[in-house]
Amino acid sequence: MIIDCHGHYTTAPGALQAFRDAQLARLADGALPEPSLADLSDDAIRESIETTQLKLLRERGGDVMLFSPKASGMEHHVADPATARAWARVSNELVHRVAELYPRHFAGVCQLPQTPGGPLDDSITELHRCVEDLGFVGCNLNPDPSGGYWTSRPLTDEYWFPLYEAMVALDVPAMIHVSASCNPNFHALGAHYLNADTSVFMQLVQGDLFSRFPTLRLVIPHGGGAVPYHWGRYRGLADRLGRPPLGEHVMRNVFFDTCVYHQAGIDLLHRVIDVENILFASEMYGAVRGVDPESGHHWDDTLRYIDNLDLPAEARAKVLELNARRVYPRLDARLTAMGRPCRG
Repeated sequence: MIIDCHGHYTTAPGALQAFRDAQLARLADGALPEPSLADLSDDAIRESIETTQLKLLRERGGDVMLFSPKASGMEHHVADPATARAWARVSNELVHRVAELYPRHFAGVCQLPQTPGGPLDDSITELHRCVEDLGFVGCNLNPDPSGGYWTSRPLTDEYWFPLYEAMVALDVPAMIHVSASCNPNFHALGAHYLNADTSVFMQLVQGDLFSRFPTLRLVIPHGGGAVPYHWGRYRGLADRLGRPPLGEHVMRNVFFDTCVYHQAGIDLLHRVIDVENILFASEMYGAVRGVDPESGHHWDDTLRYIDNLDLPAEARAKVLELNARRVYPRLDARLTAMGRPCRG
């Protein structure tokens, strides 16, 4: 089985964006009515999925995708809590409908209603609702709700602890994922996302989060940002800061995905990072679309890069399936209940 741990509903029906536009318009003019999402038929959901993510998943040999709302659309920089609650709820319920229509192919990962510097109570409530009521298997956690201005406290700060306590109690991981960049210095896809991946890893090196939460699991996407490329720097900084080796201090709890869109990058990821810490992903219909003119293949057809590694069968199974089932135990339970047990 091939599990893609990183997918977003970037092809949601236009009614979702219309709802968001109406939300933002009402924030600017409180006299406008409170918006509601237009009725969407199952056929509209199917149309948005069957010719896009599901089509490519099948064509490229994938079986299951962990599916969350559009990352850039989370827009946590919008500071109104009621707007954030309604936006997360509507977005997550559409993802849930996809997972209900295609239970063998999609499992939900939820958006949290974060706001810049706001309390996390609403995020904890939405996490419980999505996991316990909707069957979601994880969440996306934005370390920078300000949208590129980094006003939030580091992920090792006690501010985040109530959310981690909920994640541990529910036994779900978080993928670290920022949203839109409001800072013109940082292109969202080419700078802001990778900045966040790299910055969070360094926060974890500096802090001692996992001694407090030894079962907390975090997935850093996009191949870990700059971390694998500068692995010696982080090993050296950990030593300079008096931290234990990275394998003990961070990497029992942190995992990187394979959203790296060239062969040399995937080669490096596998040379530097232990196979136990790598989860297959493509983020297809995400940041990097189209065909690489040098290879003639789609940039985000990341399975091709894995195949070219010529991994031993055991290592390949870990990257493509077993690690995801271990990091996302609720996904493993979901698949097992469908008669698709782990065979590793």
